[in-house]
Amino acid sequence: MNRTLTQAAAAYLDGRYRHGFIPTNADKHVSSFARFSADCGHTWPMTADLCLQWAREGTTHADPFNWARRLEALRPFSRYLSELDPATSFPPGSPFGRKTRRLAPHIYSADEVRRIVEEAGQLMATPALRPALLSTLFGLLASTGLRISEALALRLADTYLGHGQLTIKASKFGTSRLVPLHPTTIQALEAFVSARGQAVAAGKETHLFSLHGDGRPVPYSNVLYAFSRLPVINEIRPRGGHARVRIHDLRHTFVCRRLMIWLDEGVDIDNAVLALSTYVGHAKPVSTYWYMEAIPELMALTSARFERTIGVMEEISHA
Repeated sequence: MNRTLTQAAAAYLDGRYRHGFIPTNADKHVSSFARFSADCGHTWPMTADLCLQWAREGTTHADPFNWARRLEALRPFSRYLSELDPATSFPPGSPFGRKTRRLAPHIYSADEVRRIVEEAGQLMATPALRPALLSTLFGLLASTGLRISEALALRLADTYLGHGQLTIKASKFGTSRLVPLHPTTIQALEAFVSARGQAVAAGKETHLFSLHGDGRPVPYSNVLYAFSRLPVINEIRPRGGHARVRIHDLRHTFVCRRLMIWLDEGVDIDNAVLALSTYVGHAKPVSTYWYMEAIPELMALTSARFERTIGVMEEISHA
């Protein structure tokens, strides 16, 4: 029987979906590889050289990390093909190196955060509630470290401003948590809810950050576009590993600044990080500890605290 990689890819994906798997980006890579092999005039079998060529040439980004991710997406398909034909070959090891990396975030200065909030409040008022919504949203992200998805999913029923807290129900890991608020954050949210007035439905099941009469949440794409249009965003030179500063960097900034304050105050970091990890909705404290590697200022405080500890220990040993 004459096989082609295009036919095998179609059978492989069809079998996955019939067994209840949902489409993923990896599936798109399998289809892309099949089309690439057909365009190259290669029908059968999968070869390591063909996989490497597709990983490099099938993308516009000359990035080994991207190549490694694309190649890894083919690995399950290669195992499927190996059962059909032992002649199948796949690149051994990690020819492009690691497929994942964690780029350092941009940590906003206090002045940059202030300008983001202020400039959002000066954006074009179409509709009229837009500037207040964006200004309040960015301020909430900066003062609580919420994920943007969590903030946009907030409903009026999740806000307990009289008690100074929010309930986060749509978290990344499907859990709920209470988020206490700073008094200034409570005041800003109360002002926004008041400005919301009759512009948005008042039912408790409507979303907090909505520009629509029916209470639908403002789309993330609209928020991202507005964020990119802020003058301060185009003036900031990224101090992290990303090409541009991001909304998510507000979350990194919140965590880093809190850790910096605690280090400066001599707080017991191990106990404090457990509380902070719960507050920001991390699945494990190790995710919060990673923020201690994010910026030079934080590492400098960590080193200074370590040196002070060593100094005290030396004094005790010589006493």
